[in-house]
Amino acid sequence: MFDTNACEERIGVTFKDKSILEQAFTHRSYLNENKDTGREHNERLEFLGDAVLELVITHFLYEKYPDKNEGELTAYRSALVKTETLSSVSESLGFNDFLLLSRGEAKDTGRARQYILANTFESVVGAIYLDQGYDTAKQFIYDHITNLIDAILKEGTWIDAKSRFQEKSQEVVGTTPSYRTVKEEGPDHDKHFTVGVFLGKEKVAEGSGKSKQDAEQAAAKAAMDAKGWEYDRL
Repeated sequence: MFDTNACEERIGVTFKDKSILEQAFTHRSYLNENKDTGREHNERLEFLGDAVLELVITHFLYEKYPDKNEGELTAYRSALVKTETLSSVSESLGFNDFLLLSRGEAKDTGRARQYILANTFESVVGAIYLDQGYDTAKQFIYDHITNLIDAILKEGTWIDAKSRFQEKSQEVVGTTPSYRTVKEEGPDHDKHFTVGVFLGKEKVAEGSGKSKQDAEQAAAKAAMDAKGWEYDRL
């Protein structure tokens, strides 16, 4: 049973249309086991919320850092909207307590749950935008995402792993890394990729993600760790 009141309290928003909040937490897998509920899954809300999130964060960064170039701003934005960031925020908000999942998905608390939590955050943003409008959605994002930017910059987690690994590879061994997909799993709506990163014929590391780009970033980070290379900028 979905506890609407408790969920609204966690989010800090009272919805006019309660059903749209429940939809934001309804994973496709839940409907596969509960076909007669009349509910919709959250993928359309996720699609909308992703666009709202990107706009709000882009505008925030544009105004906060007037002296930064496009490449740096893009890297900052990527750090704010990456799976790890969004899933961590969702977890801190207690979204796990409200997810409507299949029995199988409910048992998985690993990387797959991270993706679900990140997608749910975007779905909630989409639901807030539809029900309450842009300003409320913006405030929700400011309360939970944009306020992380100072810590991200301090820790250096904004640095693009692929770019950094390429810089270090060219500097240390004179080779440009290449990436190859070694595994592709899951249905079309929930793909997972495993990518290997190579220096010449040597496979340095592998990484996984819900897109090839995410998997490549994970592989590059793993490769930096495998080589013992630091992330500070040249």
